[in-house]
Amino acid sequence: MKPSKQTTRIVLIALGLALVAFVGGRLTSKSATPAPSSSQASNPKPKASLWTCSMHPQIKMPKPGKCPLCGMNLIPLESSGDDEGGEREISVSPYAAKLMELETYTVDRRFVSAEVRMVGTVDYDETRVSTISAWFPGRIDQLFVDYTGVPVNKGDHLAKLYSPELLTAQEELIQAIQTLEKLKNSDSTYLLETAQKTIVASREKLRLWGFTAEQIAAIEKRGTPSDHMTIYSTGSGIVIHKNAQEGMYVKTGTRIYTIADLTTVWVQLDAYESDLDALRYGGQIEFTTEAYPGETFEGTISFIDPVVSPATRTAKVRVIVKNPTLKLKPGMFVRAIARPIVAANGHVMNPNLAGKWIGPMHPEVVRNEPGDCPVCGMPLVTAESLGYVADSEENAPLLIPVSAALKTGKRAIVYVQIPNDEKPTYEGREILLGQRLGNFYVVKRGLEAGERVVSHGAFKLDAELQIQAKPSMMTPEGGGGGGMAGMDMGGDDDKKEAMTDEEMAAMDTPPVQLPMASQMQLEAVQAAAQAALDALAQNERNTKPLFQTLEQTLSKVDAAALPPALHPLWKEANMLLGNDAAEGQMIISKADANALADQLRDHLKSLVEKFGIGMAEPLRGTPNKEQGTE
Repeated sequence: MKPSKQTTRIVLIALGLALVAFVGGRLTSKSATPAPSSSQASNPKPKASLWTCSMHPQIKMPKPGKCPLCGMNLIPLESSGDDEGGEREISVSPYAAKLMELETYTVDRRFVSAEVRMVGTVDYDETRVSTISAWFPGRIDQLFVDYTGVPVNKGDHLAKLYSPELLTAQEELIQAIQTLEKLKNSDSTYLLETAQKTIVASREKLRLWGFTAEQIAAIEKRGTPSDHMTIYSTGSGIVIHKNAQEGMYVKTGTRIYTIADLTTVWVQLDAYESDLDALRYGGQIEFTTEAYPGETFEGTISFIDPVVSPATRTAKVRVIVKNPTLKLKPGMFVRAIARPIVAANGHVMNPNLAGKWIGPMHPEVVRNEPGDCPVCGMPLVTAESLGYVADSEENAPLLIPVSAALKTGKRAIVYVQIPNDEKPTYEGREILLGQRLGNFYVVKRGLEAGERVVSHGAFKLDAELQIQAKPSMMTPEGGGGGGMAGMDMGGDDDKKEAMTDEEMAAMDTPPVQLPMASQMQLEAVQAAAQAALDALAQNERNTKPLFQTLEQTLSKVDAAALPPALHPLWKEANMLLGNDAAEGQMIISKADANALADQLRDHLKSLVEKFGIGMAEPLRGTPNKEQGTE
């Protein structure tokens, strides 16, 4: 039976499709395997010299095998091309840098004003508070000011006092005057002088009892004594206390009124101890009150309490404020702000006080030349002695943006850009920070002006270093730690027992022979660090000289004489121990001493292990955290 035309057509179509599929597959396989280029043929890919674990990047082996921690197969360690750099260096491609959105800032020296915010209350100016008291015993027969809050002026009558002793004192003056009149024609010089001295003494007695010159003149003119005396105000102000009543008997010194001059007031502010370093005697303060919203008042710091309250951790800051309109009333709540221009070394820059002389008790007294204070008579002092410096570049602090610092307490990690034409390279560096000035930190140690730090994206670089098992903010000692790298997988001892001697030896960095001079220099560093650590452990109070010695010993190490393989290790050790030395010179509490001892012990141990020095005895220095350094 002959096949139909339809069947024949279907068979032919099927054969055609099969032929097309066969030919297409051959072409695809040829195109998927390109011929090697001449460069590839001449430069074959080198074999990996080190093998690492994808979960434990700190593991590096000379040949493939199993990870001793988790048992996973090792993978080739790709070289990043920056093996010659320091322990904290990292290089990224320009494209990767753009994806990470890295931005840098040039470290510079300039003056920036800080903002210190405080709260407080208005108070009386104690130097302008006066007391009206009884200068002789008697009875108060009348009070002209019979309630508090009354404004009075100097010379206003306040009270009328009866006293029998007034009669005797006035009679002495009247009789002395009459005696002088009788002796006017006498030839006895002695009698005349005696009578005149008696008159002077009687007048002085009345004056010391509070009689005014007019009152004394009236007694002399009248010629008869009076058993009542009117007490007048000795100053202007507001009566803030009334301590007596009509008909009350008083003794000498009994307080009758208290008067406060409110044309000048004090503002008592509470400043946190962390802000005290930026405040100075003579500094300017601005503040507002609830009673006058939107209106700003100004004053001058006249006193900073030398004692910090243990309950609030604040110190009182006294501000003198002119109050001619009496708007400011004692007891008012105020919000204040100081904007000191902070300079280096804990000083404050004020161009208006540079080279000036200031009253030690009255900061409003500022002179161009030395002399005495016209208010209290004390010698004027220089502005420099009060912590002020001139507006010059060497006095300006070194600043970095707040976003550039990855803080770890007093210290921080920043990433410094290293000039590199091929690809961006950055170095992690531990620095010591000072106070925060708005959007900037003051750098006390670790950076130089002109260096560029990463101001945006620093944490991404830190994460990349952590992945590469290099020292970072999260893992200061290196060795990774991200993901499951820091977890205990169990069975480590069994895995290590299964390793060959060659693999075990590869996990430890073989020591490099040190020149004799370098060995002695590093041992001197170890001895200086150990002495400082022992002093902290023994709770010695004055450890500053020991840390100064450590700093000097570090500066004497000749880094160029070290073997090239140890340069990155010394760079890291010098940075960490140098920061320890600088921080040790600023210890102010036992908590600071304990924290520094922990860091110094770790850094000293790392120095000993990496350079193979001083292994004869174990590290000492465990501070007594109950007592500590005060």
